[in-house]
Amino acid sequence: MLKIENLNVRYGVIEAIKDVSFEIKQGEIVALIGANGAGKTTILHAISGLLKPAGGKILLEDKDITKTGADKIVMMGLAQVPERRRVFAEQTVEENLELGAFTRKDKEGIAKDLEMIYTRFPRLKERRKQLAGTLSGGEQQMLAMGRALMAKPKILLLDEPSMGLAPLLVKEIFSIIEDINNQGTTVLLVEQNAKMALGIADRAYVLETGEIVLTGTGEELASSDAIKKAYLGG
Repeated sequence: MLKIENLNVRYGVIEAIKDVSFEIKQGEIVALIGANGAGKTTILHAISGLLKPAGGKILLEDKDITKTGADKIVMMGLAQVPERRRVFAEQTVEENLELGAFTRKDKEGIAKDLEMIYTRFPRLKERRKQLAGTLSGGEQQMLAMGRALMAKPKILLLDEPSMGLAPLLVKEIFSIIEDINNQGTTVLLVEQNAKMALGIADRAYVLETGEIVLTGTGEELASSDAIKKAYLGG
């Protein structure tokens, strides 16, 4: 589904990402974990077309998207839920969701998917006419996920979905991620909450200072002494 080959990203003279390679198979949940500043969000932005890599290749379903614009990448089936939600605060819930479908022309399909989002996120239906900026953090996260799903992505990139949420809401969000995956959407999950991420991931990669230092199944990494010590408080 997605293949990253020797990715390099620079901010001026700073090499933020150094020869990173990994892949995601169709139907998987793959987690990318690491400390703050490791480069996780930078990788997502490069994949989404928001940052231009200094080197390497990004392949989506074997098509080279390394130099493709962000809007075209969405049309090719990849959507990102950004860190800190980034909802359009002055727009209603429904307007935010409709904006998620901006690359689509199938009005009937959009209407059908809007109802599907409301079925999956009943709280959004209750608040459909409410301004997005007045929602709680958890509701904004659901809205950001719903907005991305309105693009009908084959692969969904999630950047720190648990950030700033109470533990009960974190469990709910992760349950929703599993449900989205079970419905056929491949997921790349960037997350500081390593325990939750590894708990639902088929496979995971550990990023440190712009380099992949460890890989394995979610279960293998969750039981690794090095990972427990560094990320799981054990």
